[in-house]
Amino acid sequence: KGHCYYHGHVQGYSQSTVSLSTCSGLRGFVSFENKSYILEPIEGATDNTHLIYRAENLQGNVGACGHNFGTSDTTMDSIVESLQRSSTRRKRDISKTTKYVELVIVADNREFQKQGKDLEKTKQRLIEIGNFVDKFYRPLNIRVALVGVEVWTDMDKCSITGDPFNTLNEFLDWRKMKLLSRKPHDNAQLVSGVYFQGTTIGMAPIMSMCTAEQSGGIVMDHSDNPLGAAVTMAHELGHNFGMNHDTPERGCTCKASSEKGGCIMTPSTGYPFPTVFSSCSKKDLDSSLEKGVGMCLFNMPEVKELYGGQKCGNGYVEEGEECDCGEVEECTNPCCNASICTLKPEAVCAHGLCCKDCKLKPPGTPCRDSSNSCDLPEFCTGTNAQCPANVYLHDGQPCHQKDGYCYNGMCQTHEQQCITLWGPGAKPAPGICFERVNSAGDPYGNCGKDSTGLFAKCEIRDAQCGKIQCQGGASRPVIGTNAVSIETNIPLQEGGKILCRGTHVYLGDDMPDPGLVLTGTKCGEGKICLNRQCQNISVFAVVECASKCHGQGVCNNNKNCHCNHDWAPPYCDKPGLGGSVDSGPLRLEESNSLFVGILVTILSLITAGLIMCFKRKTLLQLLFSHKMTTVEKLRTVGPTRSSTTGQSSTTYTTPIKRQGNIYKQADNIKSSSSFPAPNERDQTVRGPPRYQPVHISNPLPNSVGRANLHFSLTPQRVLPPLNHSMESNSGVPSRPLPAKPSFRNPQGPLMRSPPQKPLPANPINRPSQLNAPSVQRPEIQIKPVRPAPKKPQQYSKINQRC
Repeated sequence: KGHCYYHGHVQGYSQSTVSLSTCSGLRGFVSFENKSYILEPIEGATDNTHLIYRAENLQGNVGACGHNFGTSDTTMDSIVESLQRSSTRRKRDISKTTKYVELVIVADNREFQKQGKDLEKTKQRLIEIGNFVDKFYRPLNIRVALVGVEVWTDMDKCSITGDPFNTLNEFLDWRKMKLLSRKPHDNAQLVSGVYFQGTTIGMAPIMSMCTAEQSGGIVMDHSDNPLGAAVTMAHELGHNFGMNHDTPERGCTCKASSEKGGCIMTPSTGYPFPTVFSSCSKKDLDSSLEKGVGMCLFNMPEVKELYGGQKCGNGYVEEGEECDCGEVEECTNPCCNASICTLKPEAVCAHGLCCKDCKLKPPGTPCRDSSNSCDLPEFCTGTNAQCPANVYLHDGQPCHQKDGYCYNGMCQTHEQQCITLWGPGAKPAPGICFERVNSAGDPYGNCGKDSTGLFAKCEIRDAQCGKIQCQGGASRPVIGTNAVSIETNIPLQEGGKILCRGTHVYLGDDMPDPGLVLTGTKCGEGKICLNRQCQNISVFAVVECASKCHGQGVCNNNKNCHCNHDWAPPYCDKPGLGGSVDSGPLRLEESNSLFVGILVTILSLITAGLIMCFKRKTLLQLLFSHKMTTVEKLRTVGPTRSSTTGQSSTTYTTPIKRQGNIYKQADNIKSSSSFPAPNERDQTVRGPPRYQPVHISNPLPNSVGRANLHFSLTPQRVLPPLNHSMESNSGVPSRPLPAKPSFRNPQGPLMRSPPQKPLPANPINRPSQLNAPSVQRPEIQIKPVRPAPKKPQQYSKINQRC
């Protein structure tokens, strides 16, 4: 249906406030320059005549909140102050994060009758009330989203009487048992046409937002204009948030003076109606959120469920809209066109904790830290600008070093409550104190009140869920002047006595007694306090839920596994990025960095291996680059023929054939042209010759390459005279040979066959020459030779490759 509910301000007045409905004429209020005006159609007029008047002239009944007032407010303020000192980790920018209260408003049968039994008129009134409440909370960065309206047209679905305490309990029980399963929501408020007893016009539990048992309140429709009921509802909703009354002793700062209505959390409501919150209310809200109150408020409500109709400028991104930053005058979003609710050019997003500079944050970016030991962090998914809905540990999960159990995202322990009441050094009293004191069933020892409003006695098994008993700490309660110490001495059979210290605070009947053990507190091993009874945590089925996480995660409040860093949801049974299907994955960039790091490490190892292999090969070549083979040493001798033979001096060298080399020539060795020329004579003793390749066509003596071969630095023996019979061998040059060479041993079938070419002059002891006729040979003159080389390495090692 069409939209007919609006928020805004007076043009030219930045501090003004306007909330209007156009569903059936103009109805709402306008506030500027510390003055408030009511605008509404004149009932029964046929010409659309409207009436505008000062808010202080609004007709209605003056009433008060159902809470007791006076010094009790100081008490609760002190409690909040004490809770604020607890060591909890603050959510990231929690006050700047928009919170969403998914609200359901219910009208009882008396309210339906009061509106003339007109269903549409009743619904419209409830929607107007919700619209006003939303406007009040927007400065606190809280949106009150009306997701449900219900009118009891036939009969009341729970007992509604003039007793506000009983009516509240009955309504909260009905909400838990019937409404929650049918219509999921965060908070429910009853608007009743019944006049409550005394001056009470509303009632709600303190710090109960998001709980299944107590997140709600009751409001008496005490004014003709819906603004009156809206202010009362905002007040009771504030109590659910943990806000206390703005009493004089608190020293609160309020923008509106008492003559102008004051602030919303004032104890009693008069005229004009207040429309703003005080500094104390903001402080109370922050403290409650830090404590863990309101765990359900961080998810964006489903826009299709919202009442009031679709409109560009209402702050909700609805169907057909890319963004919605409110009215043009109030929009400060650089990514959104406020007038048409579309993204600006090149903008991908405009709202949400996962949107930065109009771009989506990378997946896995933390968008909401955990606020305490029972809360879980959330991460951006990379596909949505909104941070995932807040999730926390499953109820019954051990916390605080197993001294407590999580309940509604909070960890409650007896010790924590004793410190809150009595200061540092306080601790829980022995169990006998709880049993004796709470079995009395009086204001100083009880398990709360029964349905008739009387104090209930505690059974022994439930004693630790009644009035808390402590020892140690300060001499009197530290929570306020209206709290008194109740000390009980319990004698022991073996002699002596135990001092039990309880606390009694004079509060209203509807305000939870801070001296009572808080719901969700551990009352024994495997037991927790629920409805003033010590019950087994098996009611939460936490063990069954955790069993599906395979020991690599914990169960969250949605009964899904929140996996450890290296395991993947939903069951934490496979390697992955951690997180859950609800909270998003852990930082993917870390995983990518790890992958890149591993890849770089592998490549670095491979590169290092190649470098080491290359260096080793080069080192081996350098080590043996100063070695020369026997053939090469012979080449450097440079023998000459005796001039007496009448022949010219000729030096013969064996050319090197590269294709026949067994070993690779070193890179730092010069070509064969660098060796001495045939006519060169080296008259000096040089150092060890450098290693050169060996040609297979020039066999070496057997001694070369043997491991047991020893060399000395003495001159070599000169070669014996050549056999004269060899002179007749034409075409075979005469050249010096090493002293007494021996034939090389056969190298096996893998060696190549000896090349078919002439060999140097045969030694004299060769068998084929033993019987040859003696031929006179000219004497060969040998020049001084170089010292013998060092012991060569075995060829098999020289040829080793990396």
